[in-house]
Formats: sequence, structure tokens, C-alpha cells
Amino acid sequence: MAIIWFCMAFSYYGLSVWFPDMIKHLQYEEYESKVKVFHRERVENFHFNFSLENQIHKEGEYIRDMFVSIEMKSVTFEDSLFEDCHFKDVKFTDTVFDNCTIRSTVFYNTDLWEEKFVNCKMENVTFEHNKRGCHLDTTEENDVLIYLVSFLGSLAVLPGNIISALFMEKIGRVKIIGGSMLISAGCTFFLFLSFSQSAIIALQCLFCGVSVAAWNGIEVVTVELYPASKRATAFGVLNALCKLAAVLGSSIFASFVGITKAVPILLSFAALVCGGLVALKLPDTRQKILQ
Repeated sequence: MAIIWFCMAFSYYGLSVWFPDMIKHLQYEEYESKVKVFHRERVENFHFNFSLENQIHKEGEYIRDMFVSIEMKSVTFEDSLFEDCHFKDVKFTDTVFDNCTIRSTVFYNTDLWEEKFVNCKMENVTFEHNKRGCHLDTTEENDVLIYLVSFLGSLAVLPGNIISALFMEKIGRVKIIGGSMLISAGCTFFLFLSFSQSAIIALQCLFCGVSVAAWNGIEVVTVELYPASKRATAFGVLNALCKLAAVLGSSIFASFVGITKAVPILLSFAALVCGGLVALKLPDTRQKILQ
């Protein structure tokens, strides 16, 4: 039972962390691929009344420009010059001034702080009515999607719980555990073919819906295998082992996000196959009377 608990927890909790992180990584790659680069642009006496997003400005010159009531999101200014400019009611999200020269410029009611200016030369720069409080760069769209992914994964276990409850006695605990773990292993192998966010979300829902049957069977068999005098101790030891496997799986799988998806997929596949084959050798406890 220890091997089954460990293998199931390692793959289940590892992939539970890997799915949202992988989706966030795909979002980041897509966002980076759409970045706009402006090189050596010179803008004079211009009123910026529109927001700037996902841009890189290199060696630009901004003379007597007005930036009023706009948002700069994921914008980087490199080796640029700002002279006699005025920033008013501007929100800066993930925006950086790198090695820029800023002269005779006013920042009024902005959320800038010193970490936004990297190796910048500042001459006669004024900050007025700076926004106070904790300055955090947030990406609300990503947060909503990540919560939605977690919600869908949790919702997907509902049909798996219902099916496993209906067929636990007919099919048997052992076959439920072994079959569920082996089918879950097949689901993880299909992750090699997932190159989009929607594909990963669909496979996550499928994996969660199938693997929950194994969890239900594991808990039932654990109760029926051990007598009352040892049942609480067995559950304690197995749950501690489960938590250890969850920590290992989460940390290992998360460390490979953005590097390779082969290692997490193969590890989860191997763990589920190993646990499923061991589960098929468990004794059938359907007719066993609890002690």
C-alpha cells in the first residue's frame, strides 16, 4: 500500500502544480512573441493619451512630451532620453527605465519607485503626490485563468467520484485502483501532444476525473486491509508518506516548467504505471468483514 500511496500522490500532486504553471508559461511565451520593439525613435511635443503595452523602446528621445491618464504595461525603455516631459496620472505595471537619462521631468500622481529606474541619470526630476502603499505589479487576466483552471480541475473529479461510487462493489476495489492509475498514465502520455492552453486544460480535466477513482479505491482498500487496532496508525503513516510524495512531486515538476515537459510526463507516467501494476496484486477485499 505504501508504494501505491506514494506513486499516486507523487504524480497527482506534481501534475496539479505543473498544469497551471505550464499554462502560465505558455501565456508568457505567447505574450513575449507579440512584443513590439521601437529603435531610435524621436518624439517631440506629443501628447500620449493612449496606453502602451508589451513594448521595448531602445535609444529613443522624448522631448517635451505629455503622458496623461494612461497605463504602461510591460514596457521597457532602454538607453532613452526624457527631457521636459510630464507624466500625470500614469499607472506603471511591469515597466522599467533602464540606463535612461531623465531631465527636467515631472512625475505627478504615479506609482513609480526607485526600483523602476535601473542605472538612470536623473537631473532636476520632480515627483509629486506619488501613490503610497504597497506597490505590486499584477496581471489580472492570468490570475483569472489560473483560478479557472484550478476550478475546472476540481469540478472534473465529480463524475469520477460518482462513477467510482457506483461501480466500486461491482468491479472491485483492486480493479478500480489499477485501472484508474493505468488509464491516468495513458492520459499523461498524451501531454506530449499538447501544444496549446486548451489542450492542457482538457487533459487536466480528464486526468483529474480518472485519477480520483483510484484515490477512492485506495482509501476503501486501506480501511478494509487493516484491523481496527492498526487502522489509525496505518492511515497516519500512509498519509505522511503521501505528503512527502506531494512535496517531492510539486517541487520536481515545477522546476522543469519552461525547460522541458518530458521529465514531468515520464516521471508521472512511470509512477502511475508502477502503482497501477502493484495495485492489481492487492487482495480482493469486497467480501472481507471489517475487524
